Amino acid sequence: MANGADRLKRILVLDDEALILMDLEFSLSEAGFTPVTASSAERALAIIDDNPPDAAVLDVNLGRGKTCEPVAARLKDIGVPFLLHTGDLDRRGEMVTRFEVPIVAKPSSPEDIRQAILSLEAEPC
Repeated sequence: MANGADRLKRILVLDDEALILMDLEFSLSEAGFTPVTASSAERALAIIDDNPPDAAVLDVNLGRGKTCEPVAARLKDIGVPFLLHTGDLDRRGEMVTRFEVPIVAKPSSPEDIRQAILSLEAEPC
């Protein structure tokens, strides 16, 4: 593929905000990826169990005191690369330290996300 998304094709996107989720879905599709979306950690875990993605973009704070932590842990356990996409300054440091993954701060551009996903391909899981 001309866009470089050879290996990391199917991308799980987890975000509790519908507009951000739709924007990421559109942007990733335009960049040549196949986005699979979830608005809750439970839904994301079901997707992973059914058909694991090639990579993932995870919002850290999922509202009502929930985080992407169970999803991040599952992805790490099965060796699927992921990045954190968040504006939550309080939690992102601890999540990056715990999972040792890249972070893209919100707000971000489609190009920021695309480049971050492509960088996952170059990094070992």
